[in-house]
Amino acid sequence: MNLITDFLNELITFFRINGLLDIIHSGNYHALLTFEGFLTFISPITPIIIVFEVLWALLRNKFRKESYKVPFLIIVVNRIMSRLIGISVLLLSIGIFRKYAIIHTSLTWYWFIYGYLVYELNNFIRHYLTHKVRLLWCFHSVHHSSEELNSSITLTTFFVENLYTEFFAAMFCMLLGVQPIMLFAIMILDSIWGAFVHISEESIKNARFGFLENIILTPSHHRVHHGRNPLYMDTNFCSIINIWDIIFRTYQKEEKEVPIDYGITRPMDSNNFTDVYFGEIVSLWHDVMAAPGLKNKIAYIFMPPGWSHTGNYETASTLRNEALNTLKKVK
Repeated sequence: MNLITDFLNELITFFRINGLLDIIHSGNYHALLTFEGFLTFISPITPIIIVFEVLWALLRNKFRKESYKVPFLIIVVNRIMSRLIGISVLLLSIGIFRKYAIIHTSLTWYWFIYGYLVYELNNFIRHYLTHKVRLLWCFHSVHHSSEELNSSITLTTFFVENLYTEFFAAMFCMLLGVQPIMLFAIMILDSIWGAFVHISEESIKNARFGFLENIILTPSHHRVHHGRNPLYMDTNFCSIINIWDIIFRTYQKEEKEVPIDYGITRPMDSNNFTDVYFGEIVSLWHDVMAAPGLKNKIAYIFMPPGWSHTGNYETASTLRNEALNTLKKVK
């Protein structure tokens, strides 16, 4: 009986319907008319997108269990880890940093715009660093390991990355005065859009959205982000609006001449959980152990992926610059 209860609780948690069930049990449906009630109502959209895509693939006889096996195993492992630790880094960090805010805001629409831009900047900085610092890439590479994109990939992350992502987001946004409830709202919207932009090519083949390409991050943009093509590496770090990618010149549209090749550059078995989850850590360990001198060992940890103490290396930046020059000549 306990197993059944635990399973049902896990389903409720996965579908994020705890709040809705509380409202139904209390009979206080007027709560849905509040801002908090609205957030409770839209929270289940992310898992619904994932389940809908799986069902859609099954109905069209295009479901490939290989595409979902490792992502769903990672989701389960992360959930187990979350239960074992049993703390909310997000809530803890909000409590620590909120009182040190250097800007004071209120729950108004114009401050919401400010709050979103702050959150997007936080996301850009943190996401950029995960691609440029080898140790952080060891964790983030789990999210990039799949050689086929689908909406479940939005939840395919290394557990440690989940912790420092929440910590950095809360610290950054609290210090810049974003209201906690506003942060929760933005994170829910970010999660929903994140599931959508990871949608598979089987579900949406052409993911370019016309003039909207210049305003928001589309599935096409995020497919570029997941490409291991030299042209596409380390681009499109934003979540919903491309503003910081454009400002910091990391924006890259999908080029018809360059079909996207998903995955990471290290040879690996994307259907092997151990290789996906720990492969980059093992690779870094080997490089650190083989490096001569303490300075080089430390450098491997903090320099970008692809860096080598020999000076003969190719990082994403060098490969992308070469690809950009080649594309200019072709055009």
